[in-house]
Amino acid sequence: MVPQETEVTAKPKRRWFSAEEKLRILREADACTRPGEQTALLRREGLYTSHLSDWRLARARGELDGLSPKKRGRKPAAVNPLQKQVTELQRALAKAEARATRAEALVELQKKLSALLGAELPKEDEQP
Repeated sequence: MVPQETEVTAKPKRRWFSAEEKLRILREADACTRPGEQTALLRREGLYTSHLSDWRLARARGELDGLSPKKRGRKPAAVNPLQKQVTELQRALAKAEARATRAEALVELQKKLSALLGAELPKEDEQP
C-alpha cells in the first residue's frame, strides 16, 4: 500500500469589501434586467444573494458606515465625559492636602524653634 500525499492549505483570509466596492456591486446588480445576469454577477464576484440583500438594507437606511467593514472583537468601553474632570479635581485636592500638611509641619517647627530659643510667638488672634 502506497501512502497518499496530503496537501495542507493555508488558512484562507476573510474577505471584506469597502463601501465603494459594495456600492459598485449594488449598482451593477440593480442594472441587471435579463434573467441570469444577476447570477452571473454574483458568481463573478464570489458573493451570495444574502450579501446583496444586507447591503441594500444598509443603503436604504442611509448607513454608509454600515457598508464599510466592521472591526471584529470587543468594542471600546464608553467614556464618561465627567471622568476626566473628576480625575483632575482629585489630583488638585491631593496636591492641596499635601501643601496644607507641609504648612502645618512648618508651623509646628516654628513653635518648637521659638520654644527652644525662648522667644514668644504672637497668639493666633493677635496681629504681629
